[in-house]
Amino acid sequence: MTDLTPTIDDTLAELVESFDLLGDWEERIGYVIDLGKDLDPLPEADRIEANKVPGCAAQVWLSQRQEGERLVFSADSDSALSKGNIALLLQLYSGRTPGEILTFDARAALDRLGLPQALTRQRANGLNNMVGRIRAAALAATASD
Repeated sequence: MTDLTPTIDDTLAELVESFDLLGDWEERIGYVIDLGKDLDPLPEADRIEANKVPGCAAQVWLSQRQEGERLVFSADSDSALSKGNIALLLQLYSGRTPGEILTFDARAALDRLGLPQALTRQRANGLNNMVGRIRAAALAATASD
């Protein structure tokens, strides 16, 4: 990443701006689903049990690799909404350092987007579990340094 890469807060601000342009929760959910359509396909080799995110309403796979000091995440889901949710999280987290990931308040960010309120309880829990897996990867990366 270069110095021209937006910060995680800048990326959140762009997402908030996009969400604010949308009317109701149905339009927001539609936007999230559209984000998932742009997600690169996850290689079959990464669709393994170890990469599954537990507690999601659908199957969600999340893999990561380290590039220098940054973590790069790849993901997929068999559900359009879950795929959109993970795509949104990848916009925020992929390509960040473990420190950036761990200091970012995901709950506050998602609340700013109004996303948890637009989801069923099970899907909101799944979204939290996705964030938990990303944060766990960041913690593991800091422990191995």
